[in-house]
Amino acid sequence: MTLTQRIGFVGAASAALILASACGASGQSEGAGSAGALETRPANGTGQTPAFAGQTRAPGVKTEMAMTRTVVASGLDHPWGLALLPDGRWLVTERPGRMRIIGADGAKGEPIVGLPAVAARGQGGLLDVAISPGFATDRMVFWAYSEPREGGNATSIASGRLSDDGTRLEQVKVIFRALPVYDGDKHFGGALAFAPDGKLFLTLGERSDKPMRPQAQDLGSHMGKVIRINADGSVPQDNPFVGRAGALPEIWSLGHRNVQGVAVAPDGKVWTIEHGTRGGDELNLDRAGLNYGWPDAAYGVEYAGGPINAGATAKEGTEQPTYYWDPVIAPGGMTVYSGAMFPGWNGNLLVAGLKEKHIARLVIENDRVVGEERLLTDLGERIRDVAVGPDGAIWAITDETDGKLVRLAAAAR
Repeated sequence: MTLTQRIGFVGAASAALILASACGASGQSEGAGSAGALETRPANGTGQTPAFAGQTRAPGVKTEMAMTRTVVASGLDHPWGLALLPDGRWLVTERPGRMRIIGADGAKGEPIVGLPAVAARGQGGLLDVAISPGFATDRMVFWAYSEPREGGNATSIASGRLSDDGTRLEQVKVIFRALPVYDGDKHFGGALAFAPDGKLFLTLGERSDKPMRPQAQDLGSHMGKVIRINADGSVPQDNPFVGRAGALPEIWSLGHRNVQGVAVAPDGKVWTIEHGTRGGDELNLDRAGLNYGWPDAAYGVEYAGGPINAGATAKEGTEQPTYYWDPVIAPGGMTVYSGAMFPGWNGNLLVAGLKEKHIARLVIENDRVVGEERLLTDLGERIRDVAVGPDGAIWAITDETDGKLVRLAAAAR
């Protein structure tokens, strides 16, 4: 059943020239900013100081435009990934191991056949999905999943050709397998994104358990890394660790906890977003060969309380996050907005929030976050992934047993 609800966003008065400038640059009407940050709860990381102004709790901004949200489809079982097909339909994955096509009208196809088995327990299962940049001619689909292996499981990427009738995947092969294998059920990462040059990025978690955490700093392990490969699974020779003894050549960056979102901007910049513990969700401008600190430097505290390692939020040789949340929003997927419906949002980041049940719109200027808005707050469901439709409308999926495909659009005038 389709539900449409009108949502009005009314801007508050700007209190500072810099905020008004940020709002103007992001397509806000004059005076659309608010003086304070959206987050007013105390931070978990007591006494932790941001490394630079605006690294956390950016000023709140509001879009002065009436919007409508429509639940286009429901009855999905913990959907995880969302990819737009050229004909305007969506490929959607469900964590237990199903992939299906859903039309913009809500018509749900039967599960696509031909996928390999997944280790669907805990946070594992069928994860993200992406289509080839040349899908119109090659019909290639790529998906990440937790693969059952001898001794445990690990994240893998498979590819296959979507049949002409969209009912099955053909010529399926595994093009990448993360190592080492581990018998666990958390922090698989699993987000995929193609860059403009055709290279494929995959994000990987460090598998959560404390004995595994140090592997985020180990170049001989894929755990806690962002990797970059060619579409056939081979290694690009300009990857930063190619030829280094003891380093896995697929690695693009290291020092990550559990990255579940990646987006490549039209200019080629790679943005990633990862889960912190109690505090410390991070947005990173992810550059080749850099170390993003986990677990040696992090904001927030352990789930049980107390400092993470020695409580350091910075360490020489590691990068600071571009932005962090404390308390956390538990970020899922993300995308860079580009579209005609909300032209003032172009270049903004849209981040799915699981725990806080909203989409965070981040206004980016000079690679820094200068404003934050919360969208879809009234839906009341865990937002897993977010994407942009052909007309510029926002599409999202919710991580629930009755998961939904939702469209957020400008209201008709």
